[in-house]
Amino acid sequence: MKKRSLGVFLTLGTMTSFPVSAFAEGAATNMQLQSGLNSVFVFLAALLVFFMQAGFALLEAGSVRMKNAGHVAGKTVLTFGISIVSFWALGFGLAFGNGNRFFGLEGFFLSGDNMAASFSAFSAYDVPTTIMFLFHLSFAAVSLAIACGGMAERAKLSVYIIFGILFSIVIYPVVAHWVWGGGWLGSLGMQDFAGSTVVHLTGATAALVATVMLKPRLGKYNKDGKPNSIPGHNQVLSVLGVLMIWIGWFGFNPGSTISALMDGFFGFVALNTNIAAAAGALAALLISWAVLGKADIPSMLNGILAAFVAITGACAFVEPWAAVVIGAVAGSVTFFSAQWFERKGVDDPVYAFSVHGVAGMWGGGFHGFVCFSPPG
Repeated sequence: MKKRSLGVFLTLGTMTSFPVSAFAEGAATNMQLQSGLNSVFVFLAALLVFFMQAGFALLEAGSVRMKNAGHVAGKTVLTFGISIVSFWALGFGLAFGNGNRFFGLEGFFLSGDNMAASFSAFSAYDVPTTIMFLFHLSFAAVSLAIACGGMAERAKLSVYIIFGILFSIVIYPVVAHWVWGGGWLGSLGMQDFAGSTVVHLTGATAALVATVMLKPRLGKYNKDGKPNSIPGHNQVLSVLGVLMIWIGWFGFNPGSTISALMDGFFGFVALNTNIAAAAGALAALLISWAVLGKADIPSMLNGILAAFVAITGACAFVEPWAAVVIGAVAGSVTFFSAQWFERKGVDDPVYAFSVHGVAGMWGGGFHGFVCFSPPG
């Protein structure tokens, strides 16, 4: 029954994805149906990734002190709006527009599918440029959310605005072009299926730089440099946030196949994504239990996210056993790296660099030893 309902929903969506004139002279062609189905698939994937913003808001709000929870949650909405306008105006063209090996030079201020010729990076897909914009916008917004997470409880409003604009126009689009837009890294054969490095490592590196520049929160360190614990005020919010992000990641990775067809290959990507996250959760919880003498819920949540990050670039290129290894190691390494950075004076309330940076490097590097060639 569920499969039948999903089929009806996708069929109705497909029929609305292209003009009525396509059906005016009879039944739609197979090519039109395929294009419409893939368009709906990518659009729904973009919505799932957009939904991750709600998860980030709850996760970060629960990870800080109660007096700052509203500010942190509101910041998520602010940076989301900044990323939308900035990426539409300039970022999308710099990332995917026709240009050189370093950045795009066309496609600014996207006005519709009439500008498709400016985006040769999408020429292999049968999805409208406007929908591809929404999909990649959702990725850019996630990367900015990661970058701003490390600044929690310290940054002023003006910092979020200026940093958000610069990141969405100058930093993220350039890195995306290098790998996905026809840039120099992509031409060297770099594999990053859904953004372990492009989205997560980029956002995490920006978060690390911002965290170091802003300096620690008052009361975080004693005079001798020993860190004090500043626990989040509500673990329930953090757990709900991670569960929302878990759901949203099924738009992130399976959606990056850009096709509902390909013999259902997106299902294989979803399989690897899901089991890696579960392995990361279990590994991080067991490691925290062994080291701290108790099962630590925040460590488990970080293990889930780290595993997601690590498998994101590899999910289409590795077997399920390798996905379990990638996820378990990511969850474990993140636990130790978070403690190491804290001892070194880096006050990151959501451990953005450990979760998204260290795990991104692990997943991006290890899958090169166990990858296979995906279909398509």
